Amino acid sequence: MNERILVVDDEPKIVKLARDYLEQSGYGVLTAVNGTTALAIARADKPDLIVLDLNLPGMDGLDVCRQLRRESDVPIIMLTARIEETDRLIGLELGADDYITKPFSPRELVARVRAVLRRVNGGLSQPGLIRVGDLEIDLQGHRASQSGEPLHLTRIEFNLLSLLAQHAGQAFSRQRLLEQLHGYSHDGFDRSIDAHVKNLRRKIEPDLSNPTYILTVYGIGYRFNDQLDGDAAS
Repeated sequence: MNERILVVDDEPKIVKLARDYLEQSGYGVLTAVNGTTALAIARADKPDLIVLDLNLPGMDGLDVCRQLRRESDVPIIMLTARIEETDRLIGLELGADDYITKPFSPRELVARVRAVLRRVNGGLSQPGLIRVGDLEIDLQGHRASQSGEPLHLTRIEFNLLSLLAQHAGQAFSRQRLLEQLHGYSHDGFDRSIDAHVKNLRRKIEPDLSNPTYILTVYGIGYRFNDQLDGDAAS
């Protein structure tokens, strides 16, 4: 295992705890105590995943996440003491892959890191090509386009689109989507999937007030429209 994890937190005890458990699990660990340093390390050393505290001095974690997403699709797990759902939703809307709320179990942190990296390295996709309407999803190449123009999707947005498109017409609950995307039973914050769907719809839907591709199934969750022209090849 050669993956390197960047842990960003201004609390030395948390940094040490995370570093010790991650190193015991075979990961290389880089650390930073503020957003400016975190960005510099991310750009220079290109870690495989970043554990990012939202409540940082100076440039906070949301600003760091926003800047990172302009430059990279490195997986990001948010680490936060903030209990408000809106804070977590903002982080997810900015492109974070997952979150952990303080206080946290270091074993849970390791499990989340493993799950995100497994999803990144293995992915949900199988070889094939899906064409639906003006969308084309290359599952093997892990890229998507619309009307011939590439779509700039985060990893979790691509996985969400792929999962729904491969099961067009099937309704998924928010909890099931989270479990499929993250690879483990989530802790109940199932509304976070709404943030990912919202982001994805912004990128693929011609009319946000009347979605064409990702449809809401009221009282359940979401499904991909199976009434569109298209085909799937493997």
